[in-house]
Amino acid sequence: MFQAISLASIAVLTVIDQLTKYAAVATVKVNGPKAFLFGLMQFRYVENTGAAFSMFSENTSVLAVFSAVLIIAALVLLLLRKVKSNFINTCIVLMIAGGIGNAIDRVRLGYVVDFIEPLFIDFAVFNFADCCITVGAFMLIGYQIYDIIRDNKKKKASEND
Repeated sequence: MFQAISLASIAVLTVIDQLTKYAAVATVKVNGPKAFLFGLMQFRYVENTGAAFSMFSENTSVLAVFSAVLIIAALVLLLLRKVKSNFINTCIVLMIAGGIGNAIDRVRLGYVVDFIEPLFIDFAVFNFADCCITVGAFMLIGYQIYDIIRDNKKKKASEND
């Protein structure tokens, strides 16, 4: 049952990503940048041939293969229920969905469509898939830190008994 919900969630998040990119191409690419959120952010169309922060630009094929391997490995973990925590599985779902969304762009277009740009800080232009990957990764890191702290507290408590 959890696998079905996970796969449906991945599909929905991937569709949202592709729809937002389609909207960015149809409007922002044609009409130019548009500020929103009181001028703190703007929609700006960018074709990113690299990874995060345009690292590895012009290596789209290598990134597509690397992404595919990571997505397949994560899907195997998810489908075989190798990870028992629903929280960690949710993190993996987010990262898979984001990875698939960006992989679709790399294979179909040769670049990833980015369109969300913070104006209040010097930061990369990104997209919905990047948000999924980042949120999933930060949640996973936060969980791991929490887990380490909890285990250390248990260890100290047992040593004091």
